[in-house]
Amino acid sequence: MTTITTTNPVRSDVAVEPTPGRLRQSRLWAVAGVAAALAGMGTIVTSSAVDAVYDPTLVNQPVELAARLEELAPWMFAFHSITVVGALLMVVFAAGLFRRLTASLPSGSALPLVAFAGLVGTSVVSILGSGLDTEFMMTFAFADGAVAPSSAAMYNHWIGTIPWLWTLAGLTGVSVFLAARARAVPRWLGTVGLVLGGLTLLLGISPLEYLSGAAGVLWLLVTAVGFTAGDRAFRNA
Repeated sequence: MTTITTTNPVRSDVAVEPTPGRLRQSRLWAVAGVAAALAGMGTIVTSSAVDAVYDPTLVNQPVELAARLEELAPWMFAFHSITVVGALLMVVFAAGLFRRLTASLPSGSALPLVAFAGLVGTSVVSILGSGLDTEFMMTFAFADGAVAPSSAAMYNHWIGTIPWLWTLAGLTGVSVFLAARARAVPRWLGTVGLVLGGLTLLLGISPLEYLSGAAGVLWLLVTAVGFTAGDRAFRNA
């Protein structure tokens, strides 16, 4: 008698899931963080270029200030697109960082969630910082004199402050520092998180909160580059 043995999977219609090790090896999330940091720098540059409200020669001259803002409308378009793209990329980096920390920290640790929330919160602030753009930049560009001078000054103050509020990113930096103490990430990334992330938090708490943008962007750039080009021990594990 001849015995024939066949093997059939329980569900032949279900694709085989990739192994967690292969998922962890992807660095695209870290590359997204580098791009988000560069976009953050672009936000600082383009919003700083819209500086009519900070011109001492235009103080108490709202009509002249509004006229100057009409000339700066192209900078507003650049500011809007760069800021929104940076905010979207930051969410991708936040998701990747959450997965990276979850894979290395003890089960139940709150650090991955805190790190994720800090970056997502910063992304939301960036979106809100660019939220008035269409209302004003389109009018400045295509409808001369249609914006009330007092509203024009308010808009300039808005984009000169709100998109710079990276305070919550500092919370993520400190979370990476605490993760490094638990040996979940390289020690030098923890040092960067403590120094630049802590500085971002302190500036955000202080009355000079808009300066948290400069420190936060630098933290994100160094950290994202570190996870992109470094972190080999984790990827090879």
